[in-house]
Amino acid sequence: MSELTAKRSAVKPALQALFLQFRIGSERYALQAVEVAEVLPRLPLKPIAHAPHWVAGVFAYRGAVVPVIDLCELMFGHPAQVRTSTRLVLVNYRSDAAAQVQLLGLILEQATDTLRCDPADFRPYGLDNRQAPYLGPVREDAQGLLQWVRVADLLDDQVRGLLFPTPPLDLTLLEEQP
Repeated sequence: MSELTAKRSAVKPALQALFLQFRIGSERYALQAVEVAEVLPRLPLKPIAHAPHWVAGVFAYRGAVVPVIDLCELMFGHPAQVRTSTRLVLVNYRSDAAAQVQLLGLILEQATDTLRCDPADFRPYGLDNRQAPYLGPVREDAQGLLQWVRVADLLDDQVRGLLFPTPPLDLTLLEEQP
């Protein structure tokens, strides 16, 4: 074995992770790809009465009803722009490590690019933003700052209870009522 081959095999490759990038206006954000179940085109949704304004509705997906939130509406108070690059991204939502994984839909603008990088490249941005606990650290690159959005922190207890009631609603009991 040559000396160069020995050096290459001795160096451990950097820990890389894949991220799905999206934009809200001119700002860039990313979800870790392991949290993404599927990227779909924007689909028609059934609205949910009395839900927070950023809950876009629900849709049927492979035998399950999936709640959908508009991330632009959640973060900045206006709906995502209707573009061909606006996607309905299904994520594996889990409020904590012990909770069951459930599908949650996110409406994301310009969700068309991925990035492979070391998660350690993301750094805290120095603001304790308790109103938006889902906003994680930032990464600087040639295009500016990219902020990591943490799926597990998207929903507070009240909204989680609305979208994912515990125990789940038993539809047979609803059908029996007069």
